[in-house]
Amino acid sequence: MANTTLKLTNRSIDTSANHPSPYPAPKQPIKRLPTTVDLPADATVDDLKAVIAKEAKISDFNRIGIYDPTTKKTLKNRKARLADEPNVSAANEVLVKDLGPQIGWRTVFVIEYFGPILFHALVVAARPYIYKNGDSDMSTTQWLAFGMIVAHFVKREIETLFVHKFSANTMPVSNVFKNSFFYWALSGLLCAVSIYNPNSLAARADKPAFDLVGLALYLFGETGNALVHLYLSSLRSTGGTERKIPSGYGFAIVTCPNYMYEILSWVGIIIASRDWTVALFISIGAAQMFTWAKGKERAYRKEFGDKYKKKRFVMLPGLL
Repeated sequence: MANTTLKLTNRSIDTSANHPSPYPAPKQPIKRLPTTVDLPADATVDDLKAVIAKEAKISDFNRIGIYDPTTKKTLKNRKARLADEPNVSAANEVLVKDLGPQIGWRTVFVIEYFGPILFHALVVAARPYIYKNGDSDMSTTQWLAFGMIVAHFVKREIETLFVHKFSANTMPVSNVFKNSFFYWALSGLLCAVSIYNPNSLAARADKPAFDLVGLALYLFGETGNALVHLYLSSLRSTGGTERKIPSGYGFAIVTCPNYMYEILSWVGIIIASRDWTVALFISIGAAQMFTWAKGKERAYRKEFGDKYKKKRFVMLPGLL
């Protein structure tokens, strides 16, 4: 099979006043970046990264970003053939950027979800030392909220380890701190300190019907969310990046039913816990999920065209 020669250019910022660059400068240029590389005709983005890493003496090829020479957008599909990228083929060139130290997506999620489990367990164990009257027994509602929240994040850990298939290998190491803060500080520390307070609404709850309604909605949401995750995982091969048009499980009414079920689950926790911190956490989370869902809808429309049935609502039917 014939080889193809590809020109490599460090992706940097154009400081010309007449030609300002719309894209950021690299964290640092790749000093040993070769001018060109020879690749097989069927080479993928990942293949190119591996060759560049070897030539530039970079130990982790995942830290190398590959960009379209015309649009300056990253080539996200690491399994895509470079020959199938029209701008790359036309120019015989790609832009290259050092993304900095990387960490696996799976590792990041495991760290994120461990925080809430840890904080809820620690706050419950340390109640006598944290609160006045903290040596009193927790109410049934407080224990219910504890079980619901911890079970939710245990489920997420299990899905991260055994269900989810990630299209990207890694993300920047800095992301682990930003992402973990949201879960550790809000759904972890803040929610735990508020819910298990001897004076919280959960501690003084006296309407078991609210607990039952919250638990029922929670179980419905968690079950639906788990089924969607299992189904989405079945649509992608191990190590693959391909996408298929999903159906069933709520996909007929919204773009991302997994987000819909996630929110319903947390609404159940809000009802049972009666706590404002839980509402704050999921409100912020829902705003982020809405942004992701809109992006997913755009991606489906672009990739599948008329084959894809467009959705008016991406996350919550009749609302968002």
